[in-house]
Amino acid sequence: MRQTITQRNHGSNTSDISIRDVVAPLFRHRRTLLTTFFSLLVLTTLIGVLKGYSYRSHMAILVNRERLDPLVSTEATTQQVTTSTPVTPEEVNSEIELLTSRDVLEQVARENGMDKIPNGFSLEKLLHPNRTEQDRLALAVKALAANIKTKVTTKTNIIEVTYSSSDPQLAYGVLNSLGRLYTAKHVAVHRPAGSYNFFATQTDKYQKQLEDAEDKLRAFAKQNGTAAPDVQITNMSLQLANSIGAQHAAQQAIAADEKRIQNDREQMSKTPQRSATTQMSSSADKLLDDLQASLLAAQTKRTQLALKYDEKYPLVQEADQEIAETKAAIAKAESTRYVTQSTDRDPTFELLREDLAKSQSDLAAQRAALAASKTGIQNLQSQMVNLDQLSIEQQDLLREAKSDETNYLLYEGKREQERATDALDNTRIANVAIAVPPAIPVLPQYGLSIILLAAFGLSLAVSLATVYTLDYMDSSFHTPAQVVETLGIPIVISVPRKTA
Repeated sequence: MRQTITQRNHGSNTSDISIRDVVAPLFRHRRTLLTTFFSLLVLTTLIGVLKGYSYRSHMAILVNRERLDPLVSTEATTQQVTTSTPVTPEEVNSEIELLTSRDVLEQVARENGMDKIPNGFSLEKLLHPNRTEQDRLALAVKALAANIKTKVTTKTNIIEVTYSSSDPQLAYGVLNSLGRLYTAKHVAVHRPAGSYNFFATQTDKYQKQLEDAEDKLRAFAKQNGTAAPDVQITNMSLQLANSIGAQHAAQQAIAADEKRIQNDREQMSKTPQRSATTQMSSSADKLLDDLQASLLAAQTKRTQLALKYDEKYPLVQEADQEIAETKAAIAKAESTRYVTQSTDRDPTFELLREDLAKSQSDLAAQRAALAASKTGIQNLQSQMVNLDQLSIEQQDLLREAKSDETNYLLYEGKREQERATDALDNTRIANVAIAVPPAIPVLPQYGLSIILLAAFGLSLAVSLATVYTLDYMDSSFHTPAQVVETLGIPIVISVPRKTA
């Protein structure tokens, strides 16, 4: 019956609700209203006073591109410094993730003693006596992750970080440790660890190799007695070219001398060694004189014999025969002439002989020069081959020294870059900076007036909700009008309830 009445009452028209109808439940349940209101007011005020004095510390981090770290590479790199590229939201979000990373929060909790067991009596000791330090550290990290608030200011590269705590020193200490540890984390993440030691080791290695290569070059020069085989090869090449030219000239001269000697000999065979210089011809005068005297004597003798003897006398005939022979001898002598001729050495033959002797001498000299030239050429070629081998060895040593020097200079430059980067890391010069460092908060986050106002509003809202809920759940009639509306019977008289 009560359920039916309640349903009818709830299903009736409520469009004509008056202020009296709204206020009436408050008066009907005023005791509940006041009890709930004042109880909640006292309770929330106490909680606000005990826990509501929260101190908030603030810190601002600027993400920029003030520093450009060199690429960690074993090759020579040339980086172009460009500051016009803005910081992207992804980079800012990455910095936020680094800021709230677990390892950073663990170090913050340890530095601020949030993982330690509180001294004296505590509710934690009572409720969780077996909780370990790791458990407390995990809870502290969870609390830090929940209470550390990060926000990126609109159209800026500034990350605002806040942390609230009932202890102002703890609020400041958490953000101070967080900023310092985050900066170190940023530096460690953006630069690989041990890069300076690696480049320092490589620099020392190639410096030692460069010194060894230079020692080999010095020993090479001392052992072989030459410092520049290439220069000597160039000079010997010129000498060899001149020697080959001299050899060809000697061969040509030898051929010319041989041909000249042959020609001289041919001409000498045709040229007399001597030639007449004067020639005189004369008759046999003395013989004629002697024959004339003999003829005269023979004629005188015949005359004397003719005086004494007859012409047929043998002595006269003998005298006649003697006269005839003498006359024949005189005639023969008169027809015979004597030529006197003087000779001397032929000048053409002498010139040919002298030229032949000179050509033979030149030929011997040219042949000797040719033999010496051939020997010199062979020696030069042999020396050039040896120098070529020495040049190859020296080039290998020079190439090795040059390679070691290039690597040494490269790694030395890399080491100096890493040294400068480490110096920047040690001085905390990075692409993030603590723009606004945290400070110890002096004033609480909420004052007493705000706490009382919040407690009053909360108590009033909860007490009103409680009263209206109780009135809604109550199915009894409170006014005669409700009886008439619900049951449809007239009310003659109503008697209000009196409280004792």
